This record gives sequence, C-alpha cells and structure tokens, in this order.
Amino acid sequence: MYKIWISAYKELLLLTRDLGGLAVLFVMPLLLVITITVIQDNTFKIIQENKIPILLVDLDNGSVSDKIKTTLTNADYFELIIENEEKKAKDLVQKGTNQLAIVLPENLSRDLNLKIEENVSGILAKFGVEEESEEQATAAKNKEIRLYFDPATQESFKSSVRNNIDKMIAQIESESIYKAFQEELGSDDSDILFDTGNFITFKEIIPNSGKKELIPNSTQHNIPAWTLFAIFFIILPLSINMVNEKNQGTFVRLRTQPVPYAIVLSGKALVFLTVSLLQFGLMLLVGVYLFPLINLPKLEIGGRLPLLFLVAFFAGLAATGLGLLLGTIAKSQEQSAPFGATFVVILAAIGGVWVPVFAMPKFMQAISNLSPMNWALNAFYDVFLRDVGLSELIPELSLLLFFFLMTTGIAIIYNKRKNAV
Repeated sequence: MYKIWISAYKELLLLTRDLGGLAVLFVMPLLLVITITVIQDNTFKIIQENKIPILLVDLDNGSVSDKIKTTLTNADYFELIIENEEKKAKDLVQKGTNQLAIVLPENLSRDLNLKIEENVSGILAKFGVEEESEEQATAAKNKEIRLYFDPATQESFKSSVRNNIDKMIAQIESESIYKAFQEELGSDDSDILFDTGNFITFKEIIPNSGKKELIPNSTQHNIPAWTLFAIFFIILPLSINMVNEKNQGTFVRLRTQPVPYAIVLSGKALVFLTVSLLQFGLMLLVGVYLFPLINLPKLEIGGRLPLLFLVAFFAGLAATGLGLLLGTIAKSQEQSAPFGATFVVILAAIGGVWVPVFAMPKFMQAISNLSPMNWALNAFYDVFLRDVGLSELIPELSLLLFFFLMTTGIAIIYNKRKNAV
C-alpha cells in the first residue's frame, strides 16, 4: 500500500506542475458546459418564450387574412412584420435577414368562403333542407399558403412553425364552417352558439412510478453529458505523462525498482480517479449555484448525490483505464495527444453526448452500445431523470468496471511482453 501512495504522490507532483494540463482538466470543461447549456437552453425556449420576427405578405386583404394577422399578432411566439411584395420578402429570407415569410394568396377569403358554402350546401341538400347549387360547386379553388424559410433553418424549427400555423388555419376554417351553418339555417349568433374551443387537449405526464415529478431541462441533460466528456479527457494528461516518463528515462529507473507495473498504474489511477471526482463535484456546484445566476435552470439533485458520485466513480475508472492503456502503448506525444483527443470525440459522438442515440440510424444505435460514455450517460440519466435505485444501475456500472479491468489488464500484459528479456 505504501508503494501505491508513493507512486500516487509522484503522479500528483507531475500533475500540479503542469498548469496547461490542469486547465484542460478543470477550466475547459466548465467553459464548455456553460457555453453549450446557454446555447441549448435558448434553443429550447425559442418557440415558447422568444418572439420570432416573421414577414407576412397579404395578397388577399380579406376577412380570413385579417383573422390570420390578428392571431399572429396575439401569438406569444411570433413578431409580425407586414411586407407588401412577395419577391422582397423572399429575398430577405434568402439573405438570412428573416427566418420566415408567410405569403397569403389572392382571393383566399373569397375562395375559402365559397368552398365552405359549397360543402355546407351539399350537406344540407342531402338532408332536404335546400337544393344543391351546381354553380357553387365549380367556383371554389384550392389555395396554397406559401412559407419561405431561411435555408440555414433547422428542420425541427420548420416543423414547429408549420404545426403552429396549420393549427391556426384549421381553427379559422372551423369557425368559418360553423358561421356558414348558422347563416344557411337562418339563425343569428344569439340563437345558436357553437363552441369552437378545443375539445381534446394534451397533458404531458412523466412516468416516475408515483414518485415526485421530475421535469427534464437543458441543465439536467448537459451536466451529465459534458461532465463525462471532461472526465474522459483525463486520458490526455495521463497518457502524455506516461509518454514523458518513457522519453525522459524515468520509466527505466522505475523498472529497476522492485515494484510491479500494476503498482505503478495503481498510483496513476488513484490520482486521476480523484481528479475525475473533483471534476464532477465542480460541475455539480456550477449547475446548482452558478446556473441560476445566469438565468439557466438550476440543477436539481435532491437526495441523489450518493448515486451520482457512484456513477461518476465508475465513469472515472473507465476513463482512467483507457488512459493507462493509451499511455502504455504510445511511444510519443505525437501519438498519444492527437489519438486521445480524437478517440474521446468519437466515443462522445457515438455515445449520445452530442446527438441523442434514438435519433441515430439503426446501425449507429447498435455501435453506441460499445461506447463507455453511453453506459455512463445512461446511468446518469437514470439517476437524474428516472429517479432509479442502485439495483437498476448495476448493469451500466458493471460494464464500466469491466472496461476498466479489461483496459488495465491489456496495458499490464502489453508492458510485460514488450519488456520481457
């Protein structure tokens, strides 16, 4: 045990003397998680809270276009800008000045009313209330509301806007149909009142087995994901220190001592495992205390702190094992640094840190199961968002422990064979 502590002390001295390495381990992750969370939180709120300026070209100038203008003006998510020419609106969107332009076609109100009257008259004629008019049946023409989107606009934003506009147009059509029935039946508004409000509504419920409801937000998604990214970045200073020991002759001196290679690796693992836990604790402090000060959602931990540190511990083991393996195999910094950084990015990409796994192609979803970041991220989500217990975390924690044992074992065997006399 004494030899492990001495090895760990030596590794700690190397780490504390490397200011650049400390910045990579602690400052870079903080800047990264704050930047990503600010950007993503604003994206989450863009439809609900931030008003989006949109151009409206009204070629109809009728009752329907007036209702559309009123609805858009009263909407919480649009800021209406009236534009007279379709070509000018199209150019503004093409240049990126505006993200969206809506063009209402000519005779929209007239043809919509004709179409509704045609349908209402046809229904009443079938019940013998009135005779169907052939003249009306050919008068109405289908209309097309044109939407111009900035080419750089993401598809998710387009879908959200289309859904909101489609819902608005459907409500206007429903009100017009009810009004047409009233007129055809010869009734005024005081005789027959149609309720045009939504009869069917939606309620979002988060399944949590009757426990306290947890509302997911950008903080709860970003803190675990980018903390894992930071934890796995410890393979860079760890592997670089091991390469420097080889190049500077320190490793040769260690080999002359009666110390097994496993003891040397244990000291390194102890130091960098502690670093990973410090990183995680620092991230939690940022989420709990700093994020509310910059108008970001507060990280809700509740009574889940022991489980969170347990997951961080096993994630740190997996990252440390990978760093020990890379440092053992690499012969120079030119090998360890670029490969380590690139490999961490690949693990993050396929592990769901950047893009959710469910949004990936099927074959990439299968590959993501091989990433230790994916195992750790699922475990963090289980604790943060699904409020599970220790028993549900055992599969992911077992995989992380197995990854550490496998990579460390390979490093020991490789070193033994390489230095065999």
